[in-house]
Amino acid sequence: MTDTKTGQQNSAGGGAGRASVVLGGGLAAVLLAAVGATGGWLLAGEDYTPAGDPLAVATTAGPSTTRATAPRPSSGRPTPSAVQTSATPTRGAGLTVPPVIGTDFEQARDTLRKQRLGWRLVFGGGTGRTVESTTPDVGTEVARGTTVQLQVAGPAPAAEVPDVVGRSCADAADELVDEGLYPRYVSGRVGKVSRQEPAEDGPARWNDQVSIWCGSDGQPTAKPTP
Repeated sequence: MTDTKTGQQNSAGGGAGRASVVLGGGLAAVLLAAVGATGGWLLAGEDYTPAGDPLAVATTAGPSTTRATAPRPSSGRPTPSAVQTSATPTRGAGLTVPPVIGTDFEQARDTLRKQRLGWRLVFGGGTGRTVESTTPDVGTEVARGTTVQLQVAGPAPAAEVPDVVGRSCADAADELVDEGLYPRYVSGRVGKVSRQEPAEDGPARWNDQVSIWCGSDGQPTAKPTP
């Protein structure tokens, strides 16, 4: 009886042994794979973080506060070209036309500047300095560098003409734009300003042009010989 049981046990043990060999081989493969994966993470460095989903910035443009306005009679004054920022227009995450309706047009311009947006002022025939509408509408998603047109209720107010003679042409242009004026380059855009019209404190209104002569003695800058 003892031999029989022993034989049965040996027989069963042999099957279990073969099963253990098979299972052992599978476990070894799994363990090697796990070690390989861990090794890759370690080789990547301690600061490595598995890439996750990119942060999504949800932007919801609220209802536009822009109100429709009837076309205003032309004042006969030329509409200046759009003032562009130096930034290349690029899509900004969540950048929209700010709520400038009802604000003073100078304040609205400064708001656009802070967000690196360009602006164009269009004055009307009513009264007041407030912005009545914008193009694109308030709340519209825009790219940095986009020009926003501001429709102002009243006519263009008086502007102060700065003295830009002796300044570099670029600095003179920046100062004129700051004052609500626009440079008209008579003799190129290189060199210092030798002359301007109107002169300092001359009569002018917002969006007026100021002629400036840049270069030596107001003469056109010589073009390089090809």
